[in-house]
Amino acid sequence: MSRVEDNLMLATDSYKVTHHMQYPPGTTIVYSYFESRGGKFPSTVFYGLQYIIKRWMVGQVVTEEKIAEAKEYYSGHFNADLFNEAGWRYIVEKHGGRLPVRIKAVPEGMVVPYKNVLFTVENTDPECYWLTNILETLLVQVWYPTTVATSSRAQKEIIAKYLEETADTMDGLPFKLHDFGFRGSTSVESAGIGGSAHLVNFQGTDTIAALIYAKTYYSCPMAGHSIPASEHSTITTWGKDKEVDAFRNMLQQVAM
Repeated sequence: MSRVEDNLMLATDSYKVTHHMQYPPGTTIVYSYFESRGGKFPSTVFYGLQYIIKRWMVGQVVTEEKIAEAKEYYSGHFNADLFNEAGWRYIVEKHGGRLPVRIKAVPEGMVVPYKNVLFTVENTDPECYWLTNILETLLVQVWYPTTVATSSRAQKEIIAKYLEETADTMDGLPFKLHDFGFRGSTSVESAGIGGSAHLVNFQGTDTIAALIYAKTYYSCPMAGHSIPASEHSTITTWGKDKEVDAFRNMLQQVAM
């Protein structure tokens, strides 16, 4: 059996599972859009949709095995047979398990004033009008990387302002806010998503997962850089009287 991480039909909110029954008779197209309605900043830096699409929605993502698995879960969850088995099986039989949806979006990394559409979603098969919004649960997860990229850019603007006032050159700006957030993330996935969002604005990072995600989902060979550095254990193990030896060793071993 697969896991929820592998089954698109299980990657949604419970209440959406019965929405195929709730649309008006004769519905053929559902066209939805996503926007930032406003917040702390006047603009957003759009980022993260391509990851979601490539991770969840490309290729044969619906199979008979996954339909059976989802049906079993939802039967127990609702204590009733409410799952849209026929609709998902139609996608397998008519589309080979590929999703009949069209997603259009602004370029990722673009700075977009709030209250503007960031991307749209629509079904391309009139029999699958119910599919558009069942994907919402996954697609709205784009707000996390978009929020990180937006916040990171705002911090970059502040750094740039004072760097321009106090430095001779702006060349070092891409490395003025280094990401050390891997250990504070809730998962490797969140570190990869959020960490790569930060790399939209900066190039300094110790979050290896961010580099992997940027390469895997955005074809970026090397999105960020770092340097050899010490930690408490590599210095304190030398003992109080050999602190100088500890740093001398480091310079000899990893001097660049």
